[in-house]
Amino acid sequence: MGATQAEKRLAASIAAHESWASTEDRASRTAPARRALEDKFLEQAGGDPQRAEHLKKAHFQRLALKSAQARRRAKAAVDAAAAADEELAALRGDAA
Repeated sequence: MGATQAEKRLAASIAAHESWASTEDRASRTAPARRALEDKFLEQAGGDPQRAEHLKKAHFQRLALKSAQARRRAKAAVDAAAAADEELAALRGDAA
């Protein structure tokens, strides 16, 4: 039987941590990706660095908004599950 998805994710996470642990200069390792992202925004802005900076800020604020929305939905789901558990316990006459 092959590895489960959870096992594959865990193995990948371990490999990533080991890779970063052996990286002495983190900034130089990530420099190409950071430069590519800057170039992407600069291209979208038609070469205007000021507009590129605003595009970058909008992008990261959009990510922050999506993250906040996902956390709110997750909290609502947890709260709904807890309320359902309490309601079920009350119907059973369990002590909660």
